[in-house]
Amino acid sequence: MSTKSLMKLFYREFGTGQPVIILHGLFGQSDNWVTVGRRIGDQFKVYIPDQRNHGQSPHTSIHSFPAMADDLTEFIEDQDIVNPILIGHSMGGKVAMTYALENPAKVKKLVVIDISPRRYPERITHTQVISLMLEIDLERITTRTEVESILDARIADKRIRMFILKNLYYKMHGKLAWRLNLEAINQSMDLLFDEISGDTQYVGPSLFIRGEMSDYVPDADIPLIKSLFPQASIKTISGASHWVHADAPEDLCFVLSSFLERECNFGISRQAGQTI
Repeated sequence: MSTKSLMKLFYREFGTGQPVIILHGLFGQSDNWVTVGRRIGDQFKVYIPDQRNHGQSPHTSIHSFPAMADDLTEFIEDQDIVNPILIGHSMGGKVAMTYALENPAKVKKLVVIDISPRRYPERITHTQVISLMLEIDLERITTRTEVESILDARIADKRIRMFILKNLYYKMHGKLAWRLNLEAINQSMDLLFDEISGDTQYVGPSLFIRGEMSDYVPDADIPLIKSLFPQASIKTISGASHWVHADAPEDLCFVLSSFLERECNFGISRQAGQTI
């Protein structure tokens, strides 16, 4: 059952034409997708909202896929968007799937990036990251350098460290804060591993993109994907991890260009990937 609430999401927009909505993943924000959004914006009207409890959007104690799908419904109505193309990465992909299954006639096309509808086991990386962020006492720490030093000592992957730091900002001089609602996300973490299911199918054009180096969408998930999204095709982008848009932006743009049937304003240096 959906939990309705007013949630006026912060968003960025680019371009004109057929509307496209890009939904970021957990710990992300609209800013992560500006490069892709601008290039798609040469051919489309692109909206990139910050989802609830992320970026510059409002905070709330509820953080679930049905609630975020309700946020998307409200956003689409507020912006007078008709028949959008939905693109969602990770958590955003599950939100996009939820909305498409609830409103199959209102979605022109669906793109899901490196996530499956299935329930996932707890991801240690996610729980470690949020635990560390909660441990950092921003009442006593006044510089980004101090936070960077803590992250350097605890997280080996530089990309993850930089991803976390993008959520850090000065809410006033000498006063740091996280843009994320860490408490709500931490309390809702189990819900974010939950499966997406529905009594209906989304029979429109759909594309599931996965990173070759990621384990989020194994071949074993394909029958489930096709049971809910029977027109789905699956593309694998070579050399990419779960963060496909960061690892292989040119290849991602190439794949999107083919599926959206418009040229993406991006240099292309590698092949688009394999289709299943």
